[in-house]
Amino acid sequence: MAVQLAGCEYRFACQPSEREELLDAARYLDLKMREIRDHGGNTLNAQAIAVMAALNLSHELLRQQCQWTEAESLVKNQVRDLLQKVDAALSLDTPTSV
Repeated sequence: MAVQLAGCEYRFACQPSEREELLDAARYLDLKMREIRDHGGNTLNAQAIAVMAALNLSHELLRQQCQWTEAESLVKNQVRDLLQKVDAALSLDTPTSV
């Protein structure tokens, strides 16, 4: 399968079930590469633009992973706090035997 990245054609082998995901990824990468080229990267060759795009995408990925980790931790703490409140409320409502 062929995709266009910043005006150059690249061929990739992929499973039919992965075709749409590869096309989506190629479109996104192409967009990022064109942004770099259009914002001052005209003097860079295609390889340098690709490396810069890869670095930017890696940075985005790592930042999102960090945000997900922080959000997951926050949710876990909130769930723990809610469970403690539920346990405390249930222990108050439990009749004691005399």
